[in-house]
Amino acid sequence: QVQLVESGGGLVQPGGSLRLSCAASGFTFRNYAMSWYRQADGKERELVATINTAGISTNYHDSVKGRFTISRDNAKNTVYLQMSSLRPEDTAVYSCRVQYTNWWGQGTQVTVSA
Repeated sequence: QVQLVESGGGLVQPGGSLRLSCAASGFTFRNYAMSWYRQADGKERELVATINTAGISTNYHDSVKGRFTISRDNAKNTVYLQMSSLRPEDTAVYSCRVQYTNWWGQGTQVTVSA
């Protein structure tokens, strides 16, 4: 069955960095665009970043442009989100998704706080 397992979240100070990973299985990973979403307490889930099948084209939410980088390694069936210059407002549960499907990971918590 399809599985998406996020890792790499945790507690960091403002200005710090984290790299999230999403390990995929149960489908032909390289044939699908991937995305990262986040949901903060009391807020609706929002799209953070997307990446096409070959990893050539990416898109970002305005709030993370210049700070976050999405990438993928099709040989490892893994998509990444490198997060830098983190801010308290980045605090959220981050989830990966196979774009245009209902296939979601369970999410990993990112908390940015002094």
